[in-house]
Amino acid sequence: MKYAVAIDGPAGAGKSSVAKEVSKRIGFIYVDTGALYRTVALYLLNNNIEASETEKIAEALKHIEVSMEHKEDGQHVFLCGEDVSHLIRTEPVSMMASTTSALPIVRSFLFDLQVEMANKYNVLMDGRDIGTVVLPNAQVKIFLTASAEERAKRRLLEYQAKGQDVSFDFVLQEIIKRDNQDMNRATAPLKKADDAVLLDTTALDFNEVCDKMIEIVSSKIPL
Repeated sequence: MKYAVAIDGPAGAGKSSVAKEVSKRIGFIYVDTGALYRTVALYLLNNNIEASETEKIAEALKHIEVSMEHKEDGQHVFLCGEDVSHLIRTEPVSMMASTTSALPIVRSFLFDLQVEMANKYNVLMDGRDIGTVVLPNAQVKIFLTASAEERAKRRLLEYQAKGQDVSFDFVLQEIIKRDNQDMNRATAPLKKADDAVLLDTTALDFNEVCDKMIEIVSSKIPL
């Protein structure tokens, strides 16, 4: 029997960084579903396809090959054989992914890959609709969140670490815009699953969040 931990939550909540660390500690495979959507978004941007051009997107999907590989330093994502793990972490790709991930054709395109991973391995998977749509039968569901201001502070530090000069107000507005986009999209909107545990990380540091998450996981499945 394979076990699945589904982690959902808004942008900047720390899902990816926490999920990576927790997966290492409990020995599960980490699946960053956002990276998959970002990879599709990167392809569309590179080919000058707008998010509103659904017919062109449908045609493009016929030529897109997305795959994941787990290496010693973590998850790597490949687009048509090229490792694009670092290229997908830009704001334009992020916003494009937020828009195009709402399209049923894009979600259907990546759905099978995500479910296949969960059927093959013990997985810790994060995203925005993992507990509600992708893995509705996951043994553990966690909704990870924090105040918009706290999430903006964390995201700002990430930008600064990359040498990018942006203001706190700019990052906060981007967070609010992304929240609105994700929660109000017609297909698979961001929401807490009824049986998910709410984990608010506003007042917690990184290690405290990891410890809390492992506590939740270990209370529901054997580790």
